[in-house]
Amino acid sequence: MQAFGKFVIEHELEYLTEHYLYFNETDEKITTDELRVLLKKKNKNVAGTIFLYNPVMAPKGYNTDRTLAEQGYDFDGQYTELQFEKLMDIFQSRIKGHEGKIIEVKYLFNYNRPNIEPTTVLEAFNEDIEKLSSFQSTRFSRELNYQDVRNIRISGKFVFFAWGHKFDQLHFNIVNYARSIYEQSAKIGKEASFIYGRRIGVPESEKGVRFFQPVATGKLKTKVTEAIAKAFSTNPPRPTAYEE
Repeated sequence: MQAFGKFVIEHELEYLTEHYLYFNETDEKITTDELRVLLKKKNKNVAGTIFLYNPVMAPKGYNTDRTLAEQGYDFDGQYTELQFEKLMDIFQSRIKGHEGKIIEVKYLFNYNRPNIEPTTVLEAFNEDIEKLSSFQSTRFSRELNYQDVRNIRISGKFVFFAWGHKFDQLHFNIVNYARSIYEQSAKIGKEASFIYGRRIGVPESEKGVRFFQPVATGKLKTKVTEAIAKAFSTNPPRPTAYEE
């Protein structure tokens, strides 16, 4: 598998605005030029979409320990191949049957930074979301950081939601934003799948838009990745409970 992305910087804030996974045929490698050719026929070449919370990614030769600007990265607006990390390892080992196809990765927030859990960042997101339908200024770029929900384009036949299951209910705008994306995906006819806890069940998971992230810790680490493999054992993937 190969991963590609496009990075943009604005007002010293860095965003991953596009992200694609290519599932290679045996002994195959593609270039960014070949990726662009494949993306010209998305209906044919993109199998589906994975929806995550926010990116923590770096181009090959760079890392996520510092900003890309600090490392001298040239934000040239072109696709670049991405470093492999834990998340990509999980997708490569657990998602099968899509050789020769692309899966697009989208995010609730495109802000490319680790550990955005600090309240100040999430509070800024929460406040921004309330302004998205107005002409008020936002702290983070409305075009680069957020999804245009009403006009969202979700590639492929399915969408696998994996943005997490621990929303802070005090950040109700973020929860509503996530819910609006989930509901819009259904309106445009996408098959939704996700990993959920059996005790919570599908209806409550959907109501709270609580969908487990691929990278889990502790006792859930293996259970969630095994559930991902089970979900993707069918095409399209299906909602799947991890084994408790």
